[in-house]
Amino acid sequence: MTKTIFITGSSTGLGRATALLFAGKGWNVIATMRNPDKETELAKVKGITLLPLDVTNIAQVAETAAKALAMGPVDVLFNNAGYGLAGAFEGASDAQLVNQLDTNLLGVMRVTQAFLPAMRERGQGTIITTTSIGGLTTFPFNSVYHATKWALEGWSESLAFELEAHGIRVKTVAPGGIATDFAGRSLVFTPHPAYMEAIAKTMAAFTNPERRVPSTPEQIAETVYEAATDTSDRITFVAGEDAKASYAQRLEVGIDAFRAGIRKMFLG
Repeated sequence: MTKTIFITGSSTGLGRATALLFAGKGWNVIATMRNPDKETELAKVKGITLLPLDVTNIAQVAETAAKALAMGPVDVLFNNAGYGLAGAFEGASDAQLVNQLDTNLLGVMRVTQAFLPAMRERGQGTIITTTSIGGLTTFPFNSVYHATKWALEGWSESLAFELEAHGIRVKTVAPGGIATDFAGRSLVFTPHPAYMEAIAKTMAAFTNPERRVPSTPEQIAETVYEAATDTSDRITFVAGEDAKASYAQRLEVGIDAFRAGIRKMFLG
């Protein structure tokens, strides 16, 4: 029987690459985005159905999930929608803080709750969430983004315990750098005059061409497929050579030594 995956945040980058990969492997793909009417490429691909979804819109989450489930069982839910809030924490407005948590954290929880009853009743299903190497390590001037990604890792790890008895697996995919327009399209910046010099150093380090080459969305999508087809109790799939190296170093040297290295690299 053909399996079905439901994907949030499918308009660009990893979500789009994942939709194309799974469709190419014969899956039914329900690709969601805020403005599907503007999408032309995915709509033409066999096996892909487009639906509207803003994960911060509670009513739309319920409506879109119901439409998806009316088409048949959803085997894999891929929570991928999200964006980055970067810069000085002191410079972030309350609205920016709320929007970041609403999209990256609460949006994932809302969508997952919408699909859980059907998965539980079937006694099977897999929930995959895009976190980040930023959910396992930290870098300067990304504190709120880190808060959401660390939260998703902890939420997923705990959720796996309670869903295991119902045949539902929980996975996370934690990518490092991805060669997309994330920095331009999906990044909100919070400036503050007291921190601009340090922010400039950090941004220079992030954009240093000598740092590890980022992965392509297609490479990370392969890891999503690995997670979707994994039958073990493994939860976190670190994706991309840069992410794997960074996380391995943190585990090897310990938190304090790792933080010292990050401080030196990004703040001089």
